Amino acid sequence: MKKNQQGFSLIELLIVVVIIGIIAAIAIPNLLAARRAANEGSAVSSMRTLHGANVTYQSTAGNGSFAASLAALNTAGLIDTVFSSATTAANAKSGYVYTYDGTKVGDKPSVFTTVAAPATGTGVTATGTRAFFIDESGVMRVSVGVAGAAPATPTVATAPLNN
Repeated sequence: MKKNQQGFSLIELLIVVVIIGIIAAIAIPNLLAARRAANEGSAVSSMRTLHGANVTYQSTAGNGSFAASLAALNTAGLIDTVFSSATTAANAKSGYVYTYDGTKVGDKPSVFTTVAAPATGTGVTATGTRAFFIDESGVMRVSVGVAGAAPATPTVATAPLNN
């Protein structure tokens, strides 16, 4: 009499589970790194957009002055609501939080600074490993964090971004 075998043995199933586990152990860190890189690319692009929006604001609605806030740029239609409200971790845009300062000279802002920092900058849940800075000069600057810690806040003295 022949046995009619159907299905897989326990050993075969365990081998498949081990292979899937090995593939996941290799792929997941690469996926997280790719996500952080995408978030950083989005932050750099947003900072460049912000600079362009501010230059446009200065030459049109600002009468020679930069915007006093991200909300002013949004009101002028130069940036969207997602960007203008990305000032807290809860409202982060692509994992980054933006701090904008339209410094006033007299009664009008004549300079501006913006810092983009990762909403969560530590561990495997980090949304980025670098923070970015831009001001009215248009030079993008970057600050790199120490492993396991959020990056320092970049300033004018921080190294320019070379890309």
